[in-house]
Amino acid sequence: MLLVVGLLAVYSASFAIGHLEYGDTNYFVARQALFALAGLGAMLLFMRMDYRRLRVLSVPMMAVALVSLLAVLIPGIGVERNGAARWLDLGVIDVQPSEFAKLAIIIYISAWLASRRDKINDFSLGFVPFVLMMGLIGGLVVVEPDMGTAIVIILVTSTLFFVAGAPVSHLLLLIVMGALISWGLVLTQEYRLARLDSFLAAESDPQGNGYHILQLLIALGSGGPAGLGWGASRQKFFYVPGAHTDGVFAIIGEELGFIGAMVVIGLFAFLIYRALKVTVKAPDQFGLLLGMGVISWVAYQALINIGGITRTIPLTGIPLPFLSYGGSSLIAVMAAVGVLLSISRHMTERDPSRPDVPRAWTRRASYGRQRA
Repeated sequence: MLLVVGLLAVYSASFAIGHLEYGDTNYFVARQALFALAGLGAMLLFMRMDYRRLRVLSVPMMAVALVSLLAVLIPGIGVERNGAARWLDLGVIDVQPSEFAKLAIIIYISAWLASRRDKINDFSLGFVPFVLMMGLIGGLVVVEPDMGTAIVIILVTSTLFFVAGAPVSHLLLLIVMGALISWGLVLTQEYRLARLDSFLAAESDPQGNGYHILQLLIALGSGGPAGLGWGASRQKFFYVPGAHTDGVFAIIGEELGFIGAMVVIGLFAFLIYRALKVTVKAPDQFGLLLGMGVISWVAYQALINIGGITRTIPLTGIPLPFLSYGGSSLIAVMAAVGVLLSISRHMTERDPSRPDVPRAWTRRASYGRQRA
């Protein structure tokens, strides 16, 4: 349902810019439909594959992800747009490696944590190697620069670290370190300071730093309770930058109103709820961590995108899963759904005792029973 809504939303939000730039109102939706077909193929591939095979493939997948993240930084290989080098030109399509790297990182970290159950609590053998890995991956993404994607990766992997049984003290240390590094990165780049300024005081510069967020809010506010009607958005006519990409939720809110926007959020909530039901029944710890990684990815990215558009948090510029235009993002997230479906197909193999349940969960459950 999200995929279908996304195709309709991309067409409505993009036909004006498609006509202006390419003389074809169907340019973006036709490409998005092809991306959707490729994504369905990736979903079926991962669904049919036993997810436990991914544990063996985790190292080569991670190696490919690191090489591709390095490749975009090499002049002549990486494609630069608007001052950011995030793409590789494959001729027919430009690929954004960081989107596929999210899935590779989730698979690798899940396998790594599942193999180090007895060492997660150890600072030198658990916390330090984890921080070094995340620093390397996050650093490569930040250099592109793409701080939004780096934030998603750090949030997802930190969630997996906690689910795997890491002590709360280590998690708090991660949060403090992440906050300090993020603040330092904001202070070192003028465009990041501009985004923070637009979040705090957009009205003070409506034609400059505040233009983007104010146009998004105008689109949302114009929709009212029931919306202007599908296809009737006014803000998509070159007022909202990236109306068919990062800003597609604002156009949905304008055309379908508060009710339509809440239905879309409800679809995300239902997807996450169903995915959680599957994940907690995974037959082993690797499956549990893998499912939690995919759920966290979709949930965090949706929250950050919608939070930025509604001015709840600073705007970061990351796509809304399933809905925003973009082949790399759509194919990668559909492949991740295939992993969830693979876990679902093996739920009946679950050992009721499951001795490798994360120890932190076991301790919390035991504490709850004692209190009861």
